[in-house]
Amino acid sequence: MDTPAPRPAPYDLLGVGIGPFNLSLAALAEPVPGLRTLFCDQRPEFRWHPGMLVDGARMQVPFLADLVSLVDPTNRWSFLNYLRDQDRLFPFYFAERFQLPRREYDHYCRWAAERLANCRFGTEVTALHWEGDRYRAELTDTATGRSEQVHARNLALGVGTRPVLPGAFAGLAGHPRAFHSADYLERRAGLDGARDITVVGSGQSGAEVFLDLLRRHAGDGVRLRWLTRTRALAPMEYSKLGLEHFTPDYTRYFHGLPEPVRDTLVEAQWQLHKAASAETLAEIHDHLYERTIGRPIDADPVEITPGTAVTDARPGPCGGLELRCRHTDSGAEHVLRTDAVVLATGYRAARPAALEPLADLIDWDAAGRYRVDLDHRVATRPGLTGGLYVQNAELHTHGVGTPDLGLGAHRAAVILNAVTGRTVHRLPTRTAWTGFAPPRPAPAGIAPTATAPTTAGPAPATTVPRPQELTRAAAAGR
Repeated sequence: MDTPAPRPAPYDLLGVGIGPFNLSLAALAEPVPGLRTLFCDQRPEFRWHPGMLVDGARMQVPFLADLVSLVDPTNRWSFLNYLRDQDRLFPFYFAERFQLPRREYDHYCRWAAERLANCRFGTEVTALHWEGDRYRAELTDTATGRSEQVHARNLALGVGTRPVLPGAFAGLAGHPRAFHSADYLERRAGLDGARDITVVGSGQSGAEVFLDLLRRHAGDGVRLRWLTRTRALAPMEYSKLGLEHFTPDYTRYFHGLPEPVRDTLVEAQWQLHKAASAETLAEIHDHLYERTIGRPIDADPVEITPGTAVTDARPGPCGGLELRCRHTDSGAEHVLRTDAVVLATGYRAARPAALEPLADLIDWDAAGRYRVDLDHRVATRPGLTGGLYVQNAELHTHGVGTPDLGLGAHRAAVILNAVTGRTVHRLPTRTAWTGFAPPRPAPAGIAPTATAPTTAGPAPATTVPRPQELTRAAAAGR
């Protein structure tokens, strides 16, 4: 009687998707002795928002918000080591730039992705199953169609977000001159010949698209329009204390709030994470100022209209597009005719199709979202005991710092510590001067001091590391 072949040893962690956040996790996991990890992405290579790598566009976070530095600045995948590898340390030093060009950040990530042995591109994770003590992942090589299966004890979902097409624009779906800003560079040439172009959305993408169009159509008579629902083109909050909302301290505080409060806060805090940078808004104003020297402002074919919502959009009866608009303050409605629309209308977390076989084993909240603990682990039914972690899908549980690159390395380190059940990366206990929670009451019978100390958030619960079935080498720290 033939003895069945033993099952191959599972990976300790399988990453689905390789954006900046799972790339950070891969980079921090790579040097951990004995830890077996694999990260897969269906794309042939790493690309970061390729449609928005317009000339002159800069990051909104400092260069230290790279894949590893805010957790382990000695890691070989740091941005400074990238500069050394590219012989660009002196040019960077003399440039005195804290924020990188977007194109350079994209190139840095590709530099790391191409060299990390635990990253595989052109490999789609088509289905995920739970087999009692491990996950089974079905993989497909996107070039050859060849299929294989791998097993893992833990999963990290890093599939990113998808462009949002608001319902008002459903009538323009597929129109050659109506597209999301995510595709701007690829489809910009299709705007040639348009005499009236409208940009919708007041975030950083909307501002960058509008500025690029201003530069490309200086003096050629093309009418450029910028519409936004927000009542003002307010800049992103970038004060030093305001930025403390993007710290682990605020994440802990936010996570401890009741769900209805969290949902309200996310909407109210749009200026912390959805607005355009003050620098980009200043560039737009500078450009408009220069191009109107010697002529009246109203002679320039440019319109900037905040406080205006598009309620419906359709192809026009005589060509072009028609946008039905409503002015927020007055309630007045009007129809706007334009030749093309670029929708800078944001992104939304996506649930990968590969997760469907596990859907009934996940403990969704009432709105169909993940319930996510402070370790970024998704709550699951009792039958599923393997770790399921998410990156950039927990805005509703972890707050405005969720999509921020500055918290990416910290989150990856938290996940690694949870997966291994030990402190692979030592993390700070306090990261902000701001105390977000109210002061704790003094214990009964103890007179309060003159100034009660405040905390940065609810005291972190003492957690017992989850037992993880690591390889013997990893468990022994070898």
